[in-house]
Amino acid sequence: MKKIWLAFAGLIAALSIGLSFSNSNPVSAADDGTFKVGMECGYAPFNWTQSTNAHGAVQIQGTKQWANGYDVQTAKIIAKKLGKKLVVVKTKWDGLLPSLTSGKIDAIIAGMSPTPDRRKSIDFTDPYYVSQLTVVTKKNSKFAKAKSINDFKGAKITAQLSTYHYDAIKQMKGVLRQPAMDDFPAMRVALESGTIDGYVSEIPEGITAQNANPDLTMVHFAKGQGFQTSASDTNLSIGVRKGYSETNKINNILGTMTKADRSKRMDDAVANQPSTAAKGNWFINILKQYGGMLATGTGMTLLISLVGTIVGFIIGLLVGIIRTIPAPKSTGKRGLLGFGKWLLSVYIEVFRGTPMIVQAAVLYYGAAQALGINMDRTVAALVIVSINTGAYISEIIRGGIISVDPGQFEAASALGMTHWQTMTKVILPQAVRNSLPAVTNEFIVNIKDTSVLSIISVSELFFTSETIAGQNFQFFHTYLVVCLIYLVLTFTISRLFRIIEKHLDGPKDYNVMTNQMQVETPKPKN
Repeated sequence: MKKIWLAFAGLIAALSIGLSFSNSNPVSAADDGTFKVGMECGYAPFNWTQSTNAHGAVQIQGTKQWANGYDVQTAKIIAKKLGKKLVVVKTKWDGLLPSLTSGKIDAIIAGMSPTPDRRKSIDFTDPYYVSQLTVVTKKNSKFAKAKSINDFKGAKITAQLSTYHYDAIKQMKGVLRQPAMDDFPAMRVALESGTIDGYVSEIPEGITAQNANPDLTMVHFAKGQGFQTSASDTNLSIGVRKGYSETNKINNILGTMTKADRSKRMDDAVANQPSTAAKGNWFINILKQYGGMLATGTGMTLLISLVGTIVGFIIGLLVGIIRTIPAPKSTGKRGLLGFGKWLLSVYIEVFRGTPMIVQAAVLYYGAAQALGINMDRTVAALVIVSINTGAYISEIIRGGIISVDPGQFEAASALGMTHWQTMTKVILPQAVRNSLPAVTNEFIVNIKDTSVLSIISVSELFFTSETIAGQNFQFFHTYLVVCLIYLVLTFTISRLFRIIEKHLDGPKDYNVMTNQMQVETPKPKN
C-alpha cells in the first residue's frame, strides 16, 4: 500500500509541476491597479480566444491564451484611461453576473444589453455599441431568403440563454421556439446537425458565422420587417457593480469615442478574427494548432479528478471508521458520538443528493457573496470534487466493511484489539480491496464529471474544447478528438487499477502448507 500511495503522490506532483509551467506568469488579480473584465472569449467578433498576442490581444488570466475582439479593444482603451492594467477573466455567459456581484471581476464587457431584469442586480454604463438582430440559418434552407420575421412559420428557432434574443423569438409568428442554449458554439452545432432551423443573433456575429462557414447565412430583413426592439435591448453596455466608483469615469471615456471610431474598431475585429480555414488532415490540424490547449485542459482534468478521488478516498475511510465505532457506555460520550454520526449522515445525503454543478456554483460564487471569501476557481474545483467524492466513497467503504465476515470483528475483540486497531489492521485492508472496483469507477466518473466545472469557468478539457470549437467552427471534429482523449484517460485508469487489484490479490497458487513447510524445514548442516 505504501508503494501505491507513493505512486499517487508522485503523479500529483508531476501534474502540479506541469500545470505550473503551463500557467506560468499568470496575470495578477490584485484589486488595486487592475481593471478586471469578464467575457466569454467565444463570441466573435465581440470577443474570442486565440493562441498568440497578434493584433493587440490581451492575455487571459491564469492561462497562456489570449483574448481579442471589439470588447477587448474597448476594454484596453478604458483601462488605459483609468490608469489601470487590463485583466481579462474568461467566464461562461451564465457565470458573468455572479462573478460581478461576488467581486471577482470589476466589469462585464461581453455584448450585454442593459435589460430591466439585469438592472435589478447590477448597474450599466452608457452604450458602447448599438446592435441589430438577425437570424442565422443554413444557406440551402427554405428560410434563407426570408424578408420578414413572419416568414419563419414552422421553423425551429432558438437563441442564447438569458438574453433578450430569446424573448424576441415570441415576435416570430408560427415558429417553434426551442429551448435556449448556453452559447453560440452550441447553437451552431445544432444548426449544422439540423436540430434547429436557425438562431437569433446580432449582425456582427451573423457576419462571422457566414464568413466562417459557407453553409450558413445571415437573413437580411426588409425595412420595417425585422424585430421590434427597444434601446435597452439593442444598446450594448458595460455591466458594473452597484455603486462602483469608476462608473462615471467610464461614461466619460465612452463619451469621447465617436461613431466612426466604434465602426472602425468593429471592422478591425471582423477582419482580425482567427482564420477557420483548414487544409489537409483535420485531425493533424487540430492537434497542431490547439494541441497545447488540449494538453493543458487534459492536465487540469487529471489533476482535479486525481486529487478529488484521493482526498475523497481518505474522507471515505475516516467516515467509515467513525460510523462503525461501537456506542460507548458513558451517556455523554454516546450522545456526542451519535451527534457526530448524524452530522456525517447529513453530509453524505446533502452531497449525494445535489448535483456537483450546483455545489460548485454555491461554493465559488456563494462563498464570495455571503462570506466575502474570494476563492481561486481551481481551489474551489478541488474542494468540491473532493468533498463530493468523499460522500460517495464513504458509502462504498461502508459496503466494503459490511462485506467482511462479522466473526473477524469478534476475533479481534477477543484478542484485546481496540476499534482503531481492528479497523486498520484487520477490517479496512479487506474492505478496501473489496471496494477497489467501485473506487475505480468513481475515479472514472470524476474524470468525466469535471466537465460540469465549466460553470465556474475552470479550464478543464471540456471547457477548453468549447473554446476551440467556437474558434475553428469544426464542432464535430473538435468534440470527436476530445471524446478520444476522454476514452484514453478512462481506459488507462481502468487498466492501471486492474493491475493494482491483481497485486493486492496476491499469487493465485499460494499454498499455506507448502510455504509453512519451507519456513519450518531446517537447512542441513555441512
